[in-house]
Amino acid sequence: MITLLAIRHAKSDWAAPFEKDFDRPLNERGKTDAPKMAKRIADKNCIPDLIISSTANRALSTARLMAKEWNSHSMKFIEEPELYHASPNTILKCLKRHIPKDAKCVAFYCHNPGITEFVNEFSNLQIDNVPTCGVCAMQWDSWNDVGKQKGELLFFDYPKNIFS
Repeated sequence: MITLLAIRHAKSDWAAPFEKDFDRPLNERGKTDAPKMAKRIADKNCIPDLIISSTANRALSTARLMAKEWNSHSMKFIEEPELYHASPNTILKCLKRHIPKDAKCVAFYCHNPGITEFVNEFSNLQIDNVPTCGVCAMQWDSWNDVGKQKGELLFFDYPKNIFS
């Protein structure tokens, strides 16, 4: 079995109204939510061996904060410009291009609406919205199955989830 973690970037800062969307940093809540969510993922034994992230500042910052919390020296990190505001099919193409066949768990970081649409298109459950720093863990038998059949949604978690 393989696991794919679809992770939306943490809460970003809107304080500089003329800043480019691509360059927006995380706000203070985003900086605290990312490590908290990384710990919750680790508690579920889902630490990825590969991270693929949008190159937008807020996505990369989220991915780096979570990777630091996991403290895995063998974890590979790929920055993928095509994940910035990507559609589900573009996300799938990026994943297929980068994921090695021997990977057991991969995390990708991107943006809405693409991430919510990806989860709804490629998993067995429908969700309304992946909130900031939200995580959807999906499982298939192999990487070849991703995009060909619906994955099983193992868990959906986010910072304000009171049941986690």
